[in-house]
Amino acid sequence: MPAAAAPIISSVQKLVLYETRARYFLVGSNHAETKYRVLKIDRTEPKDLVIIDDRIAGFSNMLVATVWNPFSHVYTQQEVRELLGRLDLGNRTKMGQKGSSGLFRAVSAFGVVGIYESFKMWTYLAIFTLGVFGISSEPYMKYVWNGELLDIIKNTVHRDWLLYIIHGFCGQSKLLIYGRPVYVTLIARRSSKFAGTRFLKRGANCEGDVANEVETEQILCDASVMSFTAGSYSSYVQVRGSVPLYWSQDISTMMPKPPITLDQADPFAHVAALHFDQMLQRFGSPIIILNLVKEREKRKHERILSEELVAAVTYLNQFLPPEHTIIYIPWDMAKYTKSKLCNVLDRLNVIAESVVKKTGFFVNRPDSYCSILRPDEKWNELGGCVIPTGRLQTGVLRTNCVDCLDRTNTAQFMVGKCALAYQLYSLGLIDKPNLQFDTDAVRLFEELYEDHGDTLSLQYGGSQLVHRVKTYRKIAPWTQHSKDIMQTLSRYYSNAFSDADRQDSINLFLGVFHPTEGKPHLWELPTDFYLHHKNTMRLLPTRRSYTYWWTPEVIKHLPLPYDEVICAANLKKLIVKKFHKYEEEIDIHNEFFRPYELSSFDDTFCLAMTSSARDFMPKTVGIDPSPFTVRKPDETGKSVLGNKSNREEAVLQRKTAASAPPPPSEEAVSSSSEDDSGTDREEEGSVSQRSTPVKMTDTGDSTKVTENVVQPMKEVYGINLSDGLSEEDLSIYSRFVQLGQSQHKQDKCSQQLCSRCPDGVIKLTPISAFSQDNIYEVQPPRVDRKSTEIFQAHIQASQGIMQPLGKEDTSMYREYIRNRYL
Repeated sequence: MPAAAAPIISSVQKLVLYETRARYFLVGSNHAETKYRVLKIDRTEPKDLVIIDDRIAGFSNMLVATVWNPFSHVYTQQEVRELLGRLDLGNRTKMGQKGSSGLFRAVSAFGVVGIYESFKMWTYLAIFTLGVFGISSEPYMKYVWNGELLDIIKNTVHRDWLLYIIHGFCGQSKLLIYGRPVYVTLIARRSSKFAGTRFLKRGANCEGDVANEVETEQILCDASVMSFTAGSYSSYVQVRGSVPLYWSQDISTMMPKPPITLDQADPFAHVAALHFDQMLQRFGSPIIILNLVKEREKRKHERILSEELVAAVTYLNQFLPPEHTIIYIPWDMAKYTKSKLCNVLDRLNVIAESVVKKTGFFVNRPDSYCSILRPDEKWNELGGCVIPTGRLQTGVLRTNCVDCLDRTNTAQFMVGKCALAYQLYSLGLIDKPNLQFDTDAVRLFEELYEDHGDTLSLQYGGSQLVHRVKTYRKIAPWTQHSKDIMQTLSRYYSNAFSDADRQDSINLFLGVFHPTEGKPHLWELPTDFYLHHKNTMRLLPTRRSYTYWWTPEVIKHLPLPYDEVICAANLKKLIVKKFHKYEEEIDIHNEFFRPYELSSFDDTFCLAMTSSARDFMPKTVGIDPSPFTVRKPDETGKSVLGNKSNREEAVLQRKTAASAPPPPSEEAVSSSSEDDSGTDREEEGSVSQRSTPVKMTDTGDSTKVTENVVQPMKEVYGINLSDGLSEEDLSIYSRFVQLGQSQHKQDKCSQQLCSRCPDGVIKLTPISAFSQDNIYEVQPPRVDRKSTEIFQAHIQASQGIMQPLGKEDTSMYREYIRNRYL
């Protein structure tokens, strides 16, 4: 395998489906429309699926299939036009008749999602979705939602026809640091194993797959270097998922908070062992559990899960090597939220720092030289794996509450915020790995995580988030409380009336349920328990040891994850193919920028995405443009207090935010087990400063409020336009006008006008290196040899070819550091 390999781009990225009376013809092409493939599907066979890839005949179900040929025919655009023309001519009702087409264009799409069978009648499915660039590796099937639909044709057609889809969230924002663009991307993908809705899927199944398992990755990209090989990237991964036990909640009682019951006794933590073995194989060690469920209650509810999880982790840890044990962090987040003196986010920030130091993060470049000259204590304590080309993340944080929605999203935001500071520091964008609240960067990141939480909450719980970061900071506006009540009612309605139908749809799409003649329909089943728990239908072939519960190959390579180790099993998942240097299938530049297409700036995604400079930076003059400067709540394009339509209400809210406790509805109506009606009244915690100190002002009359709302003209424009100009300002303006006039050729009349200028105005004579210097004609100056060498070195740096530093450059840089920092 080569040391540096480019990803292989799929040659089927756009699809057009044509149909005749007897067949479907699926024509696929790449974005440049230079390579085409044709797939033929027989629509006359009622029971058997007949798919013919060009020069490959294959059948599925009663299979008469040949082995997939990776060298199937690729058409040119002219060849495809001729082929479609012959098909159209040959399928007309009367040969040679004009106006009666024999080939109809049915639909356009981006890929084949899958094919499913319903009572031996085959249905062909192609959905509209965003184009996905294929790479030469097998996907991680746990997060693929159409894997069951593609299994039936995976070995029959060319791999470029297959489009693997994920379910979750994807968002991107642009952080502008003094004009230097940095893209912050958040990608979350839901597990397709034991997937479902809120109350119908709890805990884990017999294979160790948990409900509502989501892998979230935040990616930081320095967009100032557009080269994919020489660019700088960094990422951090964390996971959420239900408590890995056999437990459920009965919703037949129509209670907002059904009781938690343990369905099966598991004294040897068999299910938890399977789950954590998967995590060790996927992420390496250490596995850190952040358990946010309640620990002290009058009536046992959430505490049941805490006690069982502690017992399971304690049992499993006694057999693991000490350096790879599972780290368990319990923290009753609901209890601290009710306290008026304790700050929830301060405690979460301490936990986040310890977690990121243990796991580290990924970055594709070595540590900067400035971190060696000015070492930081926090940076030196950072964990993970350090390699010559950068850093690797080893281990992962697993966060859970009861629903893994509101509390979990806030905790993941705090951990992501801490990791973001380290990522920015590793790319040389900030001088210390620390980010404060109420900065443009954190507000942008908070909005991204709230969109992430809303999307995942809608998919699993049926409504958006009930409690957000502002709720736990206790700065949410009054209007937010009524919205929380509506979200709670929406979540309750969805759980009670629509979740069962959604669960049936998920079971059918994922292939958990297969319709069969003579057996009950999906909607006639009393429960889907036996569909997700395979051990209820048959005995499992092997049973794991109670003590050596891990996979032997996994434990040998810790702390590195086994899935990332170069071994025979992992090499089988890769497809390595030799290409020419300028082959289209590995030309990432043309694939991304598409110079052959006519594009519009208004339709470009990067201009439509959220930007820190446009959406968060204050619009007033004289404000520090740095996205890491702490600002007041009203000094931003997007108010952190919500809707800006009622500015007077926002001003009044800020004055009482620091002293007013959260209203009862904030905690009492939570549908994500945040209410604590049966919880002991805990004594108040220690006094802690707020994450964002709010300056207290006296409550005045309405005139004072109006003065705060309407900003003075001098603060907005930097000058009061109603005042007259001073003589100094007039003199500066006259000099500016004279400077502009001196740049153009003037006739004798204009020279006479210039001679009448008042005293004190400087008369400038055009001096330039150009022979012709005007707006119509410019002769560029000659570039000396040294400047040419500097430019060539800059071009080579973008291609990854770095010039060695000379003694003069090294001494100059050391002198700069000595004068600047020492």
